[in-house]
Amino acid sequence: MYKLLKQEGRAKRGEFHTVHGVIQTPVFMNVGTVAAIKGAVSTQDLEQIKTQVELSNTYHLHVRPGDKIIKQLGGLHKFMSWEKPILTDSGGFQVFSLAGLRKIKEEGVYFNSHIDGRKIFMGPEESMQIQSNLASTIAMAFDECPSSKADRIYVQNSVERTTRWLERCKKEMQRLNSLEDTINKNQMLFGINQGAVFADIRIEHAKRIAEMDLDGYAVGGLAVGESHEEMYYILDETVPYLPLHKPTYLMGVGTPANILEAVDRGVDFFDCVYPTRNGRHGHLYTNHGKINLFNAKYELDDRPIEEGCGCPACKRYSRAYIRHLLKAKEMLGMRLCVLHNLYFYNTMMEEIRDALDAGQFAAYKKRKLDGMTGGEES
Repeated sequence: MYKLLKQEGRAKRGEFHTVHGVIQTPVFMNVGTVAAIKGAVSTQDLEQIKTQVELSNTYHLHVRPGDKIIKQLGGLHKFMSWEKPILTDSGGFQVFSLAGLRKIKEEGVYFNSHIDGRKIFMGPEESMQIQSNLASTIAMAFDECPSSKADRIYVQNSVERTTRWLERCKKEMQRLNSLEDTINKNQMLFGINQGAVFADIRIEHAKRIAEMDLDGYAVGGLAVGESHEEMYYILDETVPYLPLHKPTYLMGVGTPANILEAVDRGVDFFDCVYPTRNGRHGHLYTNHGKINLFNAKYELDDRPIEEGCGCPACKRYSRAYIRHLLKAKEMLGMRLCVLHNLYFYNTMMEEIRDALDAGQFAAYKKRKLDGMTGGEES
């Protein structure tokens, strides 16, 4: 259940009540694709860096170790030793981006595993069954994510099929939640709005899926090649047609600036691989812009990554030391950088919530954006 606590313009401050605890929104979900955050980060670490929700991937866990194995071991929460909420994405995006050879039919998608080449079929029912085996808090509907470059007729047909798939997902989820041996009988379902960069298709689709009374709604198929301006335009046009009293999730987005702009447009949930991926390459987020620790100027820099930061890396280690670890290809270097970046994102979301609580979001957003564009090198 979603409780809207406050609004400032279109920006929403809410609480989402789940069987695994209350999520304070806006929230950034920390991405652990294969049930682990890349960079040797444990679930114990996640508790220390203010993570509210962990996100794992249906397709990857289906391929390895297998969702049935995870079910036998008591579900994903038990498997990875994490008690707070988990969102699983449906596998659709991976099927369409990784599979290479694939055939899309009304019943679902036929494709080859990117690991061993074996033939796999996934449709709405299969995606729901896998996610039910994983027993995540929130399951995502199975959809097609058309390219932002796809032509209008293709996108229209794709979106209509995604709507039919969503109806099948909802029906299957209800069936699975009623079964005796289902681990999480309170699993929630989020639908996904698609339509590439065609605002009218997006709006029509938003209206259609809003009628289905789901637990939440995502905007998918953005940040896949279109410009930031196009993305913000689509959010401006589409989000008002999604239910105000349900969470809105912008999938796979993005930079701190993207998040601030999207919160301003009514988005509650975010996820992105940027903080972990950039961290593993020594690119770090600070309130004064991004820094690249591989740069020679940090060789003798005995300051923390960011003064005043409460993350495990900044509380203890210098830029010079972490740079040395990265150069020496020591895993600890990557780990400390990922911890810092995730802490930065989670703390920014906390600041956003505090600013909304105080009715000061507009001022906070300006201050934050001005600070990040002013200082360190990119």
